[in-house]
Amino acid sequence: METIQPWEGVVEFVTVAEQHSFTAAARKLGMSVAQVSRQVSALEARLATRLLYRTTRQVSVTEAGQLYYQHCRPLLDGLLAAEQALSLSQAHPSGHLRLTAPVYYGETVIAPLLLQYLAHHPAVSAELNLDNRKVDLVAENFDLGIRLGPMDGSSLMLRELAVRVHHVCASPAYLARHGAPQTLAELRQHACLVGTVESWRFLDSGQVREVHVSGPLRCNSGVALRAAALAGMGLVQLPDYYVDEALARGELMPVLERYTLRDAVWAAWPRSRFTPPKVSRFLDEVQAALQTPAARAAWPMG
Repeated sequence: METIQPWEGVVEFVTVAEQHSFTAAARKLGMSVAQVSRQVSALEARLATRLLYRTTRQVSVTEAGQLYYQHCRPLLDGLLAAEQALSLSQAHPSGHLRLTAPVYYGETVIAPLLLQYLAHHPAVSAELNLDNRKVDLVAENFDLGIRLGPMDGSSLMLRELAVRVHHVCASPAYLARHGAPQTLAELRQHACLVGTVESWRFLDSGQVREVHVSGPLRCNSGVALRAAALAGMGLVQLPDYYVDEALARGELMPVLERYTLRDAVWAAWPRSRFTPPKVSRFLDEVQAALQTPAARAAWPMG
């Protein structure tokens, strides 16, 4: 069964009716006169109705053509208005943005940037879900997710937002009592404050190396591990956004810096042909805020 294409020939017919000429209509539409004529003839055949009177000198609209024109013109105006509205929305982000991020990174980094974004774009509203699990963005209907670390084999669209630095550090009091390790092997002699896995990752001679560690505390909270390190309980390995301020104040001291590992902070979103402006503009602003010259230095990635 032949599929009916209701818009075929309509634009050509309306343009000819308004221009009273196939030649003028073809010029306005950027088509050949033959193409315009074929489209209008096909439309008349489909409607089984003559819409235009054609003579060698002029073109006029039939009574049926006038009726058809009166209905088609508002439809084309509406289509143009829809295209203009879409173009405007592309220039100015709007709508509801649903995003998810790991809890601490979301609280300390993403949430402040989201507040700035919403202040800049009042036509956008947002919902920020903080969760340390790997959220299924498609199944749970999220526009965007922030992911930390390696992203091997992802089926999502990805964009690197920033570099993440993993520091090993301890309080000055702990280092005064126990000394600072100089090699990865020396970690066995130290009290290590352990997170969700019992190994730390380093960059050793260009290769990522995992080292088993142990100590007096194991906890799935980076905030709690930082507090334990500040209290002098041992060494800790945490990303920069947990310890940068303490390092700057001298409350924690970095060790094993030549083995420091860097990886990435990613934005991930469901694959589609077009990325909505509310997402793309947010990513642009977040990336601009996070990518300082120091963060973009040419360090190997783990």
